[in-house]
Amino acid sequence: MPKTYVTFGQDHAHRINGKTFDCDCVAVINCEDGSDGRNKAFEFFGGKFCFEYHEKEFNPDDLKYYRRGLIEVNPMEGAA
Repeated sequence: MPKTYVTFGQDHAHRINGKTFDCDCVAVINCEDGSDGRNKAFEFFGGKFCFEYHEKEFNPDDLKYYRRGLIEVNPMEGAA
């Protein structure tokens, strides 16, 4: 399933399904395509995020800036 990656600014903090999303992590959204991923980013976080990247645009080397790493927002159904 395609993924969209979302980063946050210093003033952006969200709590969704018991998980905290903030400037120290990258949110991972399972989606159908880039457009769906962007729409879901706005559904989950409103306008309170910094950038969103579809999986082809995200550079995994940038994870060195996010000490909490990747955190999945909406796990795929059937995943443990």
